[in-house]
Amino acid sequence: MAFNPPAKMVALVGNAGVGKAKLSIFNLLLRGFMAGAYIAIGGALCTVCITGVEPAGISKLVGGAVFPVGLIAIVLTGMELFTGDCMIVPMAAMMKKITWGAVMRNWVWVYVGNLLGSLAYAYVMAIGPFVSGQPDGTMTVNAFGMSAVGIAAGKILGYKAVGTAGLWSCFMKAIGCNFLVNIAILLAITADDVIGKFFGIWFPIMAFVSSGFEHCVANMYFLPAGKFLTDWYPAVIVQKGGALLANGGLSWSDVWLWNLIPVTIGNIIGGFLFIGVTYFLMFRKDLPSE
Repeated sequence: MAFNPPAKMVALVGNAGVGKAKLSIFNLLLRGFMAGAYIAIGGALCTVCITGVEPAGISKLVGGAVFPVGLIAIVLTGMELFTGDCMIVPMAAMMKKITWGAVMRNWVWVYVGNLLGSLAYAYVMAIGPFVSGQPDGTMTVNAFGMSAVGIAAGKILGYKAVGTAGLWSCFMKAIGCNFLVNIAILLAITADDVIGKFFGIWFPIMAFVSSGFEHCVANMYFLPAGKFLTDWYPAVIVQKGGALLANGGLSWSDVWLWNLIPVTIGNIIGGFLFIGVTYFLMFRKDLPSE
């Protein structure tokens, strides 16, 4: 069979959720760390590839085309991604195969693992490809680093500048993001072969990135990468056009309050409610008996 029909797909999601719920805390952290790093790889590649690309629509398309490498690696190698687990693990709980406590346990430790992996890769990029050596023996932020700073500034200060309306926009973008991410997960589970999984993941992820939606794990990379650069090279950032950062720069409270917290909540709603609950309600009567 080239693909699994919808009812079997939902059953497979539930079975996958049982397996994820049984993983040890160490395993959740380790798999979560790797998944965070894989998503960061896609984010870093996206940053480099869109640098200098015009017009804006083509830049978005290029970024969307390369970003999916992260989720492809996660799915094919069995790592743990919080945004995918927002749909997969609750499906097992709705089927009464695990407890809701097990869902919370999975979410907490995978989230922590994703954060650690993303931070580690952000550090690598901020001290590596995003800076260049100068003839005077100093390091400075290069064009790719300035692109990283611009992304971080837009994802924080662009919302903070308009207050409540910015938070609402950020929240809605997060719902839309995990709606698409979990469509990608479902398509990957539907496909029986690697090529099918590849394209099933690639198109929805390209759509979410190109549309400008917000993904909490990706932002665990994008925001620290920009913050590290603004902290280490503040004068260079302002000199090279970081006007948004001239008044106070980026703080860790800004990172969480104006992006990661509302995006995390929106991602949970987009994955759990809009995909997980909806697909369970549609196909629960058609689930194969065990």
